[in-house]
Amino acid sequence: MGIGTSVLLKLNAEKVLKMLDVEATVDAADVASVRKVSFDAQIILTTPDLVDQLQGLPAEIIPIEHVFDLEELSTKLSKALL
Repeated sequence: MGIGTSVLLKLNAEKVLKMLDVEATVDAADVASVRKVSFDAQIILTTPDLVDQLQGLPAEIIPIEHVFDLEELSTKLSKALL
Protein backbone atom coordinates (compact mmCIF):
# COMPACT_ATOMS: atom_id res chain seq x y z
CA MET A 1 0.00 0.00 0.00
CA GLY A 2 1.47 3.31 -0.99
CA ILE A 3 1.10 6.56 0.87
CA GLY A 4 -1.82 7.62 -1.37
CA THR A 5 -3.91 4.61 -0.39
CA SER A 6 -2.83 5.08 3.22
CA VAL A 7 -4.03 8.68 3.25
CA LEU A 8 -7.41 7.71 1.77
CA LEU A 9 -7.78 4.96 4.34
CA LYS A 10 -6.75 7.35 7.13
CA LEU A 11 -9.34 9.95 6.12
CA ASN A 12 -12.11 7.37 5.91
CA ALA A 13 -11.09 5.74 9.19
CA GLU A 14 -11.25 9.15 10.87
CA LYS A 15 -14.78 9.66 9.50
CA VAL A 16 -15.89 6.27 10.80
CA LEU A 17 -14.27 6.75 14.21
CA LYS A 18 -16.06 10.08 14.55
CA MET A 19 -19.38 8.40 13.67
CA LEU A 20 -18.63 5.74 16.30
CA ASP A 21 -17.75 8.47 18.81
CA VAL A 22 -14.28 6.99 19.27
CA GLU A 23 -11.38 9.33 19.89
CA ALA A 24 -8.18 8.06 18.28
CA THR A 25 -5.02 9.16 16.55
CA VAL A 26 -4.84 7.86 12.99
CA ASP A 27 -1.56 7.97 11.06
CA ALA A 28 -0.82 7.09 7.44
CA ALA A 29 2.32 5.17 6.50
CA ASP A 30 3.56 3.24 3.52
CA VAL A 31 4.53 -0.40 3.96
CA ALA A 32 8.24 0.45 3.98
CA SER A 33 7.98 2.75 6.99
CA VAL A 34 5.14 1.17 8.99
CA ARG A 35 7.49 -0.82 11.23
CA LYS A 36 9.16 2.43 12.33
CA VAL A 37 5.93 4.27 13.18
CA SER A 38 3.65 1.51 14.47
CA PHE A 39 5.38 0.71 17.76
CA ASP A 40 2.43 2.03 19.79
CA ALA A 41 -0.39 1.23 17.36
CA GLN A 42 -3.39 -0.70 18.60
CA ILE A 43 -4.71 -1.40 15.10
CA ILE A 44 -3.20 -1.33 11.62
CA LEU A 45 -5.59 -1.01 8.69
CA THR A 46 -4.24 -2.28 5.38
CA THR A 47 -5.21 -3.81 2.09
CA PRO A 48 -5.43 -7.63 2.03
CA ASP A 49 -2.40 -7.99 -0.24
CA LEU A 50 -0.11 -6.52 2.43
CA VAL A 51 -1.25 -8.49 5.48
CA ASP A 52 1.59 -11.02 5.21
CA GLN A 53 4.20 -8.24 5.11
CA LEU A 54 2.85 -6.80 8.36
CA GLN A 55 2.84 -10.00 10.39
CA GLY A 56 4.86 -9.80 13.58
CA LEU A 57 3.83 -6.24 14.44
CA PRO A 58 2.33 -5.83 17.91
CA ALA A 59 -0.91 -4.29 16.59
CA GLU A 60 -4.04 -6.04 15.35
CA ILE A 61 -3.87 -6.16 11.54
CA ILE A 62 -7.24 -5.49 9.88
CA PRO A 63 -7.48 -5.98 6.11
CA ILE A 64 -9.81 -3.57 4.33
CA GLU A 65 -11.08 -4.75 0.94
CA HIS A 66 -12.54 -1.42 -0.20
CA VAL A 67 -10.94 1.73 1.25
CA PHE A 68 -13.98 3.85 0.27
CA ASP A 69 -16.51 1.51 1.91
CA LEU A 70 -17.38 3.25 5.18
CA GLU A 71 -19.70 0.41 6.17
CA GLU A 72 -16.86 -2.13 5.94
CA LEU A 73 -14.60 0.17 7.95
CA SER A 74 -17.32 0.73 10.53
CA THR A 75 -18.02 -2.98 10.93
CA LYS A 76 -14.38 -3.96 11.27
CA LEU A 77 -13.39 -1.07 13.55
CA SER A 78 -16.44 -1.61 15.76
CA LYS A 79 -15.56 -5.27 16.17
CA ALA A 80 -11.97 -4.42 17.10
CA LEU A 81 -12.64 -1.46 19.40
CA LEU A 82 -16.06 -1.83 20.97
